Amino acid sequence: MKMKKVAYPYIIWMVIFIVIPLLLIMYFAFTRGDSQNFSTFQFSLDNFKRFFTPTYLKVLGRSVNLAFISTVICLILGYPMAFIISKEKIRKRNIMILMFVIPMWMNFLLRTYAWLTLLGRNGFINFLVTKLGFKPLELMYNDKAVLLGMVYNFLPFMVLPIYSILTKIDNSLIEAAEDLGANKVKVFRKVILPLSIPGIITGITMVFIPAVSTFIISSLLGGNKYNLIGNLVEQQFRWTGDWHFGSSMSIILMVFILITMALTSKFDKEKEGGGGGLW
Repeated sequence: MKMKKVAYPYIIWMVIFIVIPLLLIMYFAFTRGDSQNFSTFQFSLDNFKRFFTPTYLKVLGRSVNLAFISTVICLILGYPMAFIISKEKIRKRNIMILMFVIPMWMNFLLRTYAWLTLLGRNGFINFLVTKLGFKPLELMYNDKAVLLGMVYNFLPFMVLPIYSILTKIDNSLIEAAEDLGANKVKVFRKVILPLSIPGIITGITMVFIPAVSTFIISSLLGGNKYNLIGNLVEQQFRWTGDWHFGSSMSIILMVFILITMALTSKFDKEKEGGGGGLW
């Protein structure tokens, strides 16, 4: 009974700040009318029909594509980093992890703004390029700039879960594989990689979800020419004032994210305990 009473504040918090806002978004998504006057609301599926048109589906496709590419890049860069860090001595390992974490203490918006001073036409990189006698490079307002911002901001979310799993792998399993004649490549392929699958799945989820729904990175580094689904949702609530359409897009994005999480968790269960049988 005491445990149940202790849980009451958390339940109340979840109801006020999670359940009720979610119900309001669903209510707006399935209605139409003046957003400032609830008495004019009528049940309608027009908001969802409006989204499933080539214009908005193209934006969703671009968002998913950029999020997928940034996730792959983060995995390619993050796994070796996590692996190298996990093999260091504890003191050096903690310092290296701290270097990944410290930038996350800075505000997300400020971290993204910092790239403007580097990639801008009059930024530091173009300053060096012009000093070398070349023409300024167009580094801003394109997919590459958005990808760079995503990878920079979300790479720690790939490194940390993989690192956490790698440090928990029992060294006796690696030693047993080596005693059985496995070289380093085979040890990695048959033991380390399968056992690190849960960390990889967690990292993929933690990178893909914020990447597909981001709007700050695409606004600052991509410009108005490269709006993503997050930008469209923001525009409906902040500028257009069409809360109904914005809510419907939020629901669609939420469903897409839930499906992605379900698929990754299913894959994680299938690979669970993948290092049990070495050969």
